[in-house]
Amino acid sequence: MILPRAILFDLDDTIISAYARPLVAWGKVAREFAGALAPRDPQSAAEAIAAEAMAFWGDAERDHSVWRLRLLEARRLIVAAALPTYDRALTDAMAERFTRLRDEEMYLFPGAVETLQELRRQGVLMALITNGAGEVQRAKIERFALAAHFHHVQIEGEHGFGKPEERAYRHALGSLGVGAAETWMVGDNLEWEVAAPQRLGIYAIWYDGEGKGLPANAPARPDRIITSLRELLPR
Repeated sequence: MILPRAILFDLDDTIISAYARPLVAWGKVAREFAGALAPRDPQSAAEAIAAEAMAFWGDAERDHSVWRLRLLEARRLIVAAALPTYDRALTDAMAERFTRLRDEEMYLFPGAVETLQELRRQGVLMALITNGAGEVQRAKIERFALAAHFHHVQIEGEHGFGKPEERAYRHALGSLGVGAAETWMVGDNLEWEVAAPQRLGIYAIWYDGEGKGLPANAPARPDRIITSLRELLPR
């Protein structure tokens, strides 16, 4: 494919592995707290937490933009709700350990930086658009030295708006000085990086990092699906 004038990139689980496979991560945490959870099996505790988290973030009535900026607090509420018979000190400690574990296990996807470098070398204008608290997301960007690859970095907590709000995409387009029709959006979230940008006329590329394929009940149909960022480069 011919490269566009600009590409908007998601960060978490697109450029870096950050939140994938939550049940696996909760399982690790639960096993660390197995003594305190006894006689409950750690895996059943992990499954209860993961289910509660899915319900929490899937609740359409909840203002997710608030909780994305208070992620640790959200996790504390989730664990407490999933394990209501346990002391709050324990459930808070598990939420805090989960947060540290996620940070410890975070890594760049193979080929991500090399792809960004090559796209920029070929003259593509690039913006990073990520939701979440400013301090948390900025730390990730600095940890992996990502800012230098982008012409514009846009963090929800720093700007006061985020995906899937229309102005999040329009602000990025304006910052790059490009139009929607000459721009791609790349990310793993079918609402934030596919449905919402498509409504503005942006070409939406869904990043399927685990190669699971498009869910049968997918809320949107991507213009293109990739399993590696390297696939963005012309062959």
